[in-house]
Parts: sequence; C-alpha cells; structure tokens
Amino acid sequence: MTRYHMLAGLMTAVLAGCTGSPAETENTAEAEQQTAAAAPVPATAVFDWFEYSGEDKAFEGGAPDGGYLNPVLAGFYPDPSVTRAGDTYYLVTSTFSYFPGIPVMESKDLVNWTQIGNVIDRPGMLDFDGLGLSRGVFAPTIEFHDGMFYVANTCVDCGGNFIVTATDPAGPWSDPIWSPEVGGIDPSLFFDEDGKVWMMNNDEPEGGSTYDGHRAIWIREVDPQTFESISEPVMIIDGGVRPEDKPIWIEGPHIYKVDGWYYLSAAEGGTAVDHSQVVLRAKSVTGPYTPFEGNPVLTQRDLPEDRPNPITSVGHADLVQDADGQWWATFLGVRPYEGDFYNTGRETFLLPVEWTDGWPIITEAQETVPYRVGQKPASLDTEPAAIPLSGNFTVRADFDAEALPPHWMTLRVPQTRWWDMTDGSLLIEARPVALGAGLQPSVLARRQQHQSAEATTAVRFNPASPAAEAGLTVLQNDAHFYALGIGKNEAGETVIRLRKRTGDQSPVAGETIAETPIDVDGEVSAELRITAQGDAYDFSYRLSPENDWTVMAEGLDGKMLSTRTAGGFVGAVFDLDLLRPFFLFF
Repeated sequence: MTRYHMLAGLMTAVLAGCTGSPAETENTAEAEQQTAAAAPVPATAVFDWFEYSGEDKAFEGGAPDGGYLNPVLAGFYPDPSVTRAGDTYYLVTSTFSYFPGIPVMESKDLVNWTQIGNVIDRPGMLDFDGLGLSRGVFAPTIEFHDGMFYVANTCVDCGGNFIVTATDPAGPWSDPIWSPEVGGIDPSLFFDEDGKVWMMNNDEPEGGSTYDGHRAIWIREVDPQTFESISEPVMIIDGGVRPEDKPIWIEGPHIYKVDGWYYLSAAEGGTAVDHSQVVLRAKSVTGPYTPFEGNPVLTQRDLPEDRPNPITSVGHADLVQDADGQWWATFLGVRPYEGDFYNTGRETFLLPVEWTDGWPIITEAQETVPYRVGQKPASLDTEPAAIPLSGNFTVRADFDAEALPPHWMTLRVPQTRWWDMTDGSLLIEARPVALGAGLQPSVLARRQQHQSAEATTAVRFNPASPAAEAGLTVLQNDAHFYALGIGKNEAGETVIRLRKRTGDQSPVAGETIAETPIDVDGEVSAELRITAQGDAYDFSYRLSPENDWTVMAEGLDGKMLSTRTAGGFVGAVFDLDLLRPFFLFF
C-alpha cells in the first residue's frame, strides 16, 4: 500500500434552503441566493481518513520488464499535451469546470508522473460559475521556449482563447492574456527557428460550415509578448485530410519542424469511437500542407468491437522527443467495460512514434493500443512516482499534512475557504449551494481511476436536524450521482440514507432509494464504502471497525455515471460530502 497526503475523494459541503421547484433553482444564480437566505448555521463534518483502492484485470501482473503500463495517467486526464525542458517532461490535461484547473505533471521518463501544480490556481483567473462540469477549460497545450513555459487554452463559455506563462511550471502562472480575435477552440503555439511565433486554432472554415462537424484549422503569426495577431489568419486544413468524405471535428493542432519539414498533427473524427490522429506536412509553416496517404496515424476504430479489454476512442495526440532522439506520443483514450460505456473518463496513454518514409506513425492499421509496452523512454531517473497514477494500487489519506495536494479539485471556483485540517482530520463546513444546482458547492474531488474500485471513509457527524447530511458520494456531474450519508429523516430519526440523481429533470438533491434508522443520539461515527465493478455499484456502512459491513444497496446502475449516459467529457469522482437540506427540494 502507498500512503500519501491526499484526499482520495470529492468532498462536498452543501447548504440548501429553497422551497421552489428544481426548475426554479437548478443552474441559476437564483438558486444560490434563495438557499443562502434560508440557510441555518453552518454544520461541520469531520473525516478521519479516506482510502481508495483499484484493481483492474487489465493491470494484473504489473508492467513488463523494461517497460510500462498504459494508461500512464489513469482516470479523468483527457487531452494531454507534453513538452520537454532539459531532462524533464511536463504535461497538462483538461479539467473543464473543476478548480484548480489544468494540472501540471512532471516526469523524467514520460511514464512516472508527479503533479507539481495547476495552471488555473487562483480565484479571479477564470470564472466557471453557472457552467456545466464539461464546459470551462478545454484541451490545453504546453510549450517550453527560451526559458519560458506557455499554456494556450480555451475557456469555453467563459472568455474564449487565452495564453498564460510561467518561468516555473509549478507556478505561479500569469493571469490570462486573452486573444479575442482568435475564435473557435484548441489554440496552440509554434516557435519557429527564425524567431517568429505562430498560433493555430480550430474554427469554422472560410465561408462557414457546410455540414455538422465541419471545421478548419487556422494559423496566424502573433506578437511574442502580447500574442496579438500580426498577420492575417490562413486556413491550413478545411474539414480534414479527405475533404470528400466530409470529415468531422478537426481539432487539437500541433506543428513540429523535423528535417526541414513542418508537420501538422491534429485530431479528427470526434472524441468517441471514431476518434483518430492525422498528419500533414509542408515546406512552409503556412502551407500548403499535404496529408499522409496512410492517415490516420493513430486510431482504434478499425478493430473488432468485441475484443477483450478494449482501448477505444484514441486521439488528440502530442509528440515529444526523448534524450536519445526517439519520438513519443501522449494521447487520450478510454477503457469501456461494455460497448462505449466507461466511468473512468478519458485517460492519458503513451506510445513510441516510428518515422516511416518521412512520416510519424503511432499505430499501424488494425494495430491494438497495448496495455503493456516493452520499452521506456530514455531518462536519467526511472524511480516510480510517489503517488501512483497507473496500474493497480491502494492509497490512503490520513489528513495530517499542512496543505492540500494539488490534485484536489472543487466543482467550479471557491471564493472562501470552507475546509481545514486539524489533528489529523479533515473538517468541511456546509455552504449555501446545493450539489446539483450547477453552482459552486464545497467540493474537493478525486478521480475514479479503475473499473473495479473501492472508496471508504470514516466520518463523524452530528445530524442535529433534517437539514444536514454528511457522507460519501460518487458523482459524474451535477445531474448524475449517488450519495450515501448520515442524517435525520422527517420523523427525527437518525438514519443512513442512500440517494441518487439521474438527470436534469430529477430533484436537485436527488431522491431517496434506501434508508436505515440507527440507534445513535448525538454525534454519529461511521465508516462508509462505495464499491464499483464496471457498471454496478454497491453501498455499505458500519458503525464500528469491529462490525460487519451492512449493505444498503448492491448492483445499482453504474451506467448512469458513464459519459455515454451523462454526457460531457469528464469522468466519475468519489466525494466526501456535507449536504443541507435535501428535503426542501421535493
């Protein structure tokens, strides 16, 4: 077992006090105003520890000798972008409307990653209030040039395209430098050898889209300091590599200069099972670009759907060169447990790149992306990461650190501090926002990283009234979650209660599906557990470590926590929560 000071769960503290209908309160500022007005004195829950364990069959046996396991970042780490500075690699991924946003990962070997900070780590940098969890920051790209780190990104529905800079990738990063003249999404930067700086982005083609998903890649020269456009934009891809086939969602562009050629790599086909990566090249940075005849250079859409332990939906790749000159690709993919159902979100994978006749190939046609890769990138340090992010592992949080590790996330941006760590425990105070209201409840998130996973916590809480509930939740977004908690019912009985929310039309705080009275007055001390096995989730509790576990419910539908059912681009997270009060939403 690996122990480290982290919260392996999503912690929520929520106040509610609205007597209106869900339609009147959900996803609006009015919900926050109404609940705050009626909120009683804040309640506090104490969490003594949290343990997360994951054990997937695909990871059994561990990494091969001299190799590694895919994914290198398991769980909700999509849209990876990578750069190298000296002997160290840095990687960023999407976090959408979670905060802090855009984790910064550091590695010596591209395999063992440590999170050293977050790009969006201060209130005021961006505002996610009112956004769905799959809006916010999409597809960041990171570059290192002349002693400076650059991240280009889009804040979808919250400002547009921007760039931030830092001399230390652990932060602090600058406030966003906005590029209002650059439309669309997925900006990236290319620093040419002549000192010119170019920005690429996805946007509608010249004359507008002629079919759904019709997009283009544009390029323009920008000022190296202000990033303002200093040339007219040029469309370098219209639709995709085979326009006659009406390709969709060309996006995520990167340019690399190799042996006098400019290589343009981009994702194509959408983010589901038809996802792919394509490559074109030109002698000038603005083109014209010629596509590789063997495109795509990465996909899994040409493989049988019924193959065992499939990895699907691969794409959105970024390339980097190691110390020995070998090229590598980081890219996203998913591990479904059935069809296109997966709860772990889009994950980060790694494969070597082979150059064939002047073209970079990640996978050949009908080649399977492997879980076990028999080679590693060249590195000066191949020690395993202190916090495991790949393979099977168990991790425990004892809450005796001085500060929260950088991988904890909240739903949207907190404006006040509502948590504390005291005497080896984590204290969370309730706030006047409902968990399902689409606002900023008091939450700290940890990803579910395995199909077979278990989350357990020890919580102490005094449910003084029906207006409070503390416990453990698994959540995919505001409208899709299960919540297991300690509270009181309307009859004044102390209970262990299980609730669920299954869509936007459900009550904001969910509906009760199981409830067990417990004979305890005052403070309740209990252990709560959620177990995932693919598409089935079990919920249990016990009032003492010496007691057997009592099952509240087992085999509940986990597909509602999948991206295919719940929509969006995020994965499921476990949470420790404090809710107040759920009754008033019915």
